Amino acid sequence: MKIYRTLDSTFLNLEDNWYRLESFSFDNLFSSDAPRDRLFDLARREYIISPQESPLRGTILPPIESQEIWGAGVTYFKSREARMEESESAKGGDFYDKVYYAERPELFFKANAPRVVGHKDQVAIRRDSSWNVPEAELTLAINHHGEIFGYAIGNDMSSRSIEGENPLYLPQAKVYERSCSIGPCLCVPASPPPPSTIISLCISRDGTVAFSGETTLSQMKRELVELVEYLFRQNPFPNGAYLMTGTGIIPESDFTLRSGDEISMTIDFIGTLENTVG
Repeated sequence: MKIYRTLDSTFLNLEDNWYRLESFSFDNLFSSDAPRDRLFDLARREYIISPQESPLRGTILPPIESQEIWGAGVTYFKSREARMEESESAKGGDFYDKVYYAERPELFFKANAPRVVGHKDQVAIRRDSSWNVPEAELTLAINHHGEIFGYAIGNDMSSRSIEGENPLYLPQAKVYERSCSIGPCLCVPASPPPPSTIISLCISRDGTVAFSGETTLSQMKRELVELVEYLFRQNPFPNGAYLMTGTGIIPESDFTLRSGDEISMTIDFIGTLENTVG
């Protein structure tokens, strides 16, 4: 099942049927002990609407209310290599090598709702950065008990030039206005995605493909439940949280985003998240 948030309402797509959820709250869903059961219960109370009323015809907003979005770094070997490369001149590469093999993962705050944009909206690049990339990431929806119940696609916009200057600049490289996009929906499947799940990224510029790449969840070093366990250590989330799980798709070092670039991220069972660079 998939939940879409729009300007008008929230919609549930279940077994090819659409339901308008008039009294839906993401906070209530994330604070539920059994979010998937709650959605089935909501569907039983609502009428099936016509396909013409589906949210795919209008503006789709990010599926978030008061949840924080956090990020995990250096969870793929490809990310480790890229972080070491960008930090080479600052002699900070060893930090990323060590965190890749360490027991404790790298976790950082990414965004709150006002900084997040949704499907087909504009993301931003920092004016004081010369090297900017998108990062396509499986994003976990976690309830207040620290249980993974759903998934979205996350675009973790990053300034590689700022982070490369010094690892301590990570918050500035990651957290700024429109630095985060999630969507196009919140997917709540019956079972977790398999390791063979494909994550792909395509960046178009002036009508042609400027970069494309893909990876699979099997390339991730960390277990998803492991990342969540560390996030919730002495860090309560009464309304749940989202966690971006890192990227295994890194554009070449001579590539940087430009205004007008079109970013498309696809994860097999969720769909495609599209954004334009503003």
